[in-house]
Amino acid sequence: MLHLKKIKKLSFLIYGLGLTGKSVVKFFDTNDIKEYQVWDEKDKNFLKNKRPINLQKTLKKVDYIILSPGVSLKKPKNKNLIKHKKKIITDLDLIFLSKPNFKSAVITGTNGKSTTCKILAHVLKENGYKVLLGGNIGTPILDLKIDKNIFLIIEASSFQLSHSKFISPDFAFILNITNDHLDWHGNMKDYINSKFKIFKLQKRNQYSILNSKLKFEFKKRKLKGKLIIPSNKNYKKIKPKVQNIYLRSNINDENMSNVFSFTKLIGLSEKSFLKSLKTFKGLPHRYELFLKKKNCVFINDSKGTSFHATKFALKNSKNTFWIVGGLPKKNDKINLKNLKKNIIKSYIFGKNIKFFKKQIQNQTSFKVSRTLRGSIIQVLKDIRLFRKTNNTILFSPASASFDQFTNFEKRGEKFKELTKYYARKFI
Repeated sequence: MLHLKKIKKLSFLIYGLGLTGKSVVKFFDTNDIKEYQVWDEKDKNFLKNKRPINLQKTLKKVDYIILSPGVSLKKPKNKNLIKHKKKIITDLDLIFLSKPNFKSAVITGTNGKSTTCKILAHVLKENGYKVLLGGNIGTPILDLKIDKNIFLIIEASSFQLSHSKFISPDFAFILNITNDHLDWHGNMKDYINSKFKIFKLQKRNQYSILNSKLKFEFKKRKLKGKLIIPSNKNYKKIKPKVQNIYLRSNINDENMSNVFSFTKLIGLSEKSFLKSLKTFKGLPHRYELFLKKKNCVFINDSKGTSFHATKFALKNSKNTFWIVGGLPKKNDKINLKNLKKNIIKSYIFGKNIKFFKKQIQNQTSFKVSRTLRGSIIQVLKDIRLFRKTNNTILFSPASASFDQFTNFEKRGEKFKELTKYYARKFI
């Protein structure tokens, strides 16, 4: 750990001025760290007096380049950063370099990060811990007021981990790894390597909590942390005692087995664990049951941005009218072999109709509506025709939102808004 006094003697370039970049600026100003400059291709008006006159010279001169998570070195416009890779760090590094001793849990994975972070934070708070939660989940980590009595929970994306060089969590989690963000990382190997950086600097008294399917990747790297493989069997023994409908759903089994394993490591009793779960509320857009009307249940799973994420929602739903579409992830494939028994009909919307038609045409019946509004109307018309006693209307797009929406949150909110309006008309 570097003391803030030593950090003040170093020079920095903050590269990228989104939420994270601006939180670094605020952190530097608050801590009287003056030797920094800023750079952003789009935002050229923020801190004009701190912009370098010659970017190439500045990249060579500074001690560290603090890279925002969205900046990819694979893009031609950022190729000037490649030869300075050894200097690149992230906002996560600044926390581990500058702050006093605090307990930390850093969580990554392709799916389930946010929910697992929220459950973990809730359980700790309910059991008397002082907890802060930040990172990829929303609040930039440097915006949090951290002291040595805090238990800090960080949701870390592969973007952040890819360039982090100083993080050493007391508890590091990789929940799962599937095809995702390959347009950013370039290939699956680089994606896996970025995730595994979470364990790289851990000491022997720190815990590496890992999906069993990734055990070989851990062993071949000769890492020092104590390897913990969460046991689904152990969690399922206590699952019937969980008095929370959302957490007891099968879609949360992986998240819950990770949290349960963690509580054992910190010495929390089973009784205290179960009691704390009673008051937990699920996150929006993650298998969110937001409306029940007559014989219909409406679920917003807009966070299902890949098929791997969506298949858990399909597995957990019966008599399903599935709305799917958006911007598919690179190399993603839709295999409904063990899921089509749960699907009555599928509804494709968005700007990538051909992709989804090709993927599902021989697996399930479908209708193309192009717009989300059109899909919802068609679903509600078909429910009248099929006359099932229990219907699940599942919005789990299995793709990113950027073809028609700013983000998955905006997409999910629009789905809920349209559904509530048209459900009153048709049901």
